[in-house]
Amino acid sequence: MTSHPAAADGGSFAGRMAFITGAGSGIGAATARLLAQRGAAVALADIDEAAARSVTADIAERGGQATALRVDVGDVRSVQSAIEQASAAHGGIDLAVNAAGITGPLQPCGEYDLDAWHSIINVNLTGLFLCMRFELQQMQRRGGGAIVNLSSIMGSNGLAGAVAYAASKHGVEGATKAAALDYAASGIRVNAVAPGYVDTPLISGRTPGAQERIVGMHPVGRIAQPGEIAELIVFLLSPQAGFITGSVHLADGGYSAR
Repeated sequence: MTSHPAAADGGSFAGRMAFITGAGSGIGAATARLLAQRGAAVALADIDEAAARSVTADIAERGGQATALRVDVGDVRSVQSAIEQASAAHGGIDLAVNAAGITGPLQPCGEYDLDAWHSIINVNLTGLFLCMRFELQQMQRRGGGAIVNLSSIMGSNGLAGAVAYAASKHGVEGATKAAALDYAASGIRVNAVAPGYVDTPLISGRTPGAQERIVGMHPVGRIAQPGEIAELIVFLLSPQAGFITGSVHLADGGYSAR
């Protein structure tokens, strides 16, 4: 039986390497910090390399091991290059978190901007596929691994005006389940986390009225902090989650229970 590649001590990821997209801010950055705190070497990949470098510097100041890389997840050459660089720098990839994603305009399906559709699908779904494609190849060489993909409450719900985003996140969940079945016998687990609204720049940039309406969608009366979602992601990467694969884990403050 292939053992899970994370450290035997469930609280420690010492000696393990994690590749994280969307790591320059929000959930990706919080996850990178938490994994580094628990001993992993982390490669922070983001289209905004300056943001990734800033988080990397913070991790290094706290004694962690981190590398910053620029990646455009919708570009196959960029993804392959970033993953190869991360692997070369740290001796392989054991863990991956695919957190890169974008939103878009709110428009009815019949009027939805075609450029926005293609951009959202390219980043959120094609980008996820490209990252998994090369991450899985690296993990097969290591004899196992674990991947967590970022879905959303829109991966199992709809939202008027958000046809592209909802379609992309439904696709993330399907791709997660298919990949989990493809690689379960290889000791590679693939899961997804589906957050509700999270306190990230995507939310903080909205008007106070819009933020109040978003909070009101969650029965718990607030939105999530990135660190709360990071804790769930890191658990799913850990040995304690060794029997969990092919599943989607809601962290939405009761949004989907209505």
